[in-house]
Amino acid sequence: MSGVSVIRSARIFFMPNDCLIPTQRVQVSFSRKLFSCRAKFDSEIDDGSVNLKVVSPALLTAEKEEAKAVLTLFLKKQGLSNAIAARTINKSDLFINHLLLRLHLIHKSRYLVGRELTTLEIRDALNPYLESLFEEHGTHLVHAVENFPNRSIKEKTATTVPVSNSTIDTKKLRAVSRVSELGPTGKLRPQILYLMEHGLKLEQIKEITRKFPAFAYYSLEGKIKPVIEFFLDLGVPKSDIPTILNKRPQLCGISLTENLKPTMLFLETLGVDKKQWAKVIYRFPALLTYSKQKVETTTGFLYEMGISEESVGKILTRCPHIISYSVEEKLRPTAEYFHSLGVDVAVLLYRSPQTFGLSIEGNLKPVTQFFLERGYSMEDVGTMISRYGALYTFSLAENIVPKWDFFLTMEYSKSELIKFPQYFGYSLEGRIKPRHAIMKKSGVMLLLNQLLTLSDTDFDTALKKKMNKLLPKN
Repeated sequence: MSGVSVIRSARIFFMPNDCLIPTQRVQVSFSRKLFSCRAKFDSEIDDGSVNLKVVSPALLTAEKEEAKAVLTLFLKKQGLSNAIAARTINKSDLFINHLLLRLHLIHKSRYLVGRELTTLEIRDALNPYLESLFEEHGTHLVHAVENFPNRSIKEKTATTVPVSNSTIDTKKLRAVSRVSELGPTGKLRPQILYLMEHGLKLEQIKEITRKFPAFAYYSLEGKIKPVIEFFLDLGVPKSDIPTILNKRPQLCGISLTENLKPTMLFLETLGVDKKQWAKVIYRFPALLTYSKQKVETTTGFLYEMGISEESVGKILTRCPHIISYSVEEKLRPTAEYFHSLGVDVAVLLYRSPQTFGLSIEGNLKPVTQFFLERGYSMEDVGTMISRYGALYTFSLAENIVPKWDFFLTMEYSKSELIKFPQYFGYSLEGRIKPRHAIMKKSGVMLLLNQLLTLSDTDFDTALKKKMNKLLPKN
């Protein structure tokens, strides 16, 4: 590996159980960018940084889970699958410890006053460092992370601390066990009781903890309670709290004053309707955990596609999920695909932004091919999607095919679907078949959109009017 120097020194790793484990190892220096933290045997970091003995074991465990989450998301951002990213995390315990030491040095003043870091503060501290490593080492970064510190063959005999592949599972079990532990009074921890008072069942809390172990270590007064009460003040129904926390438990690790509220104010400047925050948070609570840079990247793309500022705000309010879509890997390729069909991308983005989260190969192309194979032209398909953006969100096997098969029995021209592709949005058993049966019995024929869009009263009136026209005149 070019630009890498090797330094042999005595180290101490700070593990969640507060044990200090001295070990002889070789550290890889990434061309001045890699953080090198020499630890004294009295458990203090050089240069007068924080004494980690003042950091509780529970907090160390929580921070380690946060660091793993940051590294996992970073690896996935570089194109790794969920399985490969998880495998890399399993092999990278020493590198995770290294990230923790770096975090403690960066924010040593916070620890000295006993203040916990938020999820976003941890992410903001570690992501630039990971990005700098990736810029220098590219695809070799995964190997360096998994083998940190990188040893030569001769050095493999040095005393090391074995890392078990079951470490993560053990920590998950420990976190879940903490949720069920009874205090001196014979009751569950206050934060668990508080969560249960707000609709979460104990099993739900355990499941959240299995997915995100750090959740078990969040304090009640410092993190959980302020966030939940803030949501309730925004108008979030108490019944929605369990769903929101299940989707994004990390929200309870975010500082209200330094992260959450400023993020919301920023989104409001982009047009998110502040009166709709309760619905936005319920739909996609992760929106509040994305960085300003990520939001600006997505909105910049929307502006580039011709979306007005007012429309961008409405899109973010109705479909906040769009922020989670990668611009270069998802949004732009999808826009180019629809453009090739002759679709007005700006109109489609406004009407059906969720369509841009679909897979081109797995969802879009199969649906397009389905209609092409049934005699429609590429222009016809473009017209259909322009008129009904949600068309591509339906399952081909479970929705489009059975409705197409029934359509062929309805004695309509195929051009009716070009005029009214919304047909595929109606229930086959609950709307299409019953209405068609009534119309067929009446002996008249309505346009496809009349058959399905009219209310029961207007539908009956339209049938009678058609039937009266067929009656012989006196």
